[in-house]
Amino acid sequence: MIYELTDTAKVKSFFEGWNETMIYSCLQKVMGKIFVTDPDSPVSAMASIGCFSFYAGAPDKELILAKPEGFVIMIPQSKAWEVCIEECFPEAKKVIRYAIKKDTQFDVSFLRSLVKKLPEGYELKEIDKDLYDLCLTDSVTRDFVSSFEGKEQYLEIGRGMVIVKSGRIVAGASSYSGYNEGIEIEVDTVEEERRKGLATIASAALILRCLDEGLYPSWDAQNMNSVHLAEKLGYEFDHEYTAYEVATD
Repeated sequence: MIYELTDTAKVKSFFEGWNETMIYSCLQKVMGKIFVTDPDSPVSAMASIGCFSFYAGAPDKELILAKPEGFVIMIPQSKAWEVCIEECFPEAKKVIRYAIKKDTQFDVSFLRSLVKKLPEGYELKEIDKDLYDLCLTDSVTRDFVSSFEGKEQYLEIGRGMVIVKSGRIVAGASSYSGYNEGIEIEVDTVEEERRKGLATIASAALILRCLDEGLYPSWDAQNMNSVHLAEKLGYEFDHEYTAYEVATD
């Protein structure tokens, strides 16, 4: 039996040292949820937010099999959890992701110079209630807002900057998730507008907005292109880690 844990302090120690802001979101009860098999004396936990699930404590197949519906990126805390995931989902795709350091000291002047490179014919805008709706109309921009419970929650704790051309969002950087001290950044550009520096401009604008509000703009990279963009913006690479992509009905 799987239970949503209301007292997240019971499993905080399981995630100790795991420097991942989406876990913070769940533990702080800002967004996302923690699941356990024993709500009174848990020995393992799954932190679930958006399409990400993080597994900590003693490996537990029941927790893994109780994954959220649809596509999930499973992130194991240990080799033992990796084995457990592979046994439960032999078809899972094992991938490498890239953690970025969380203590970046940004060059504000440089970031501002990047924002000024917005090409003619494009507009840089903050995601508001109308642009929130527009984000949901395209599969590329949906993840800018889709991890939140709805528009009200996004407008309260989310942050996002998008680039608009002819009434369409063509690129952007937004909060995939939020936690008390900051956000986790999601970046994307529609296929035909890539290689124009638009993701760089939107990301720089979002980082500047976060800094103005005293929020930390956390970055985690799916691939090396994302790592290179992060480094261009001033971030530093930390380490590789293993994840599993699982797609089931």
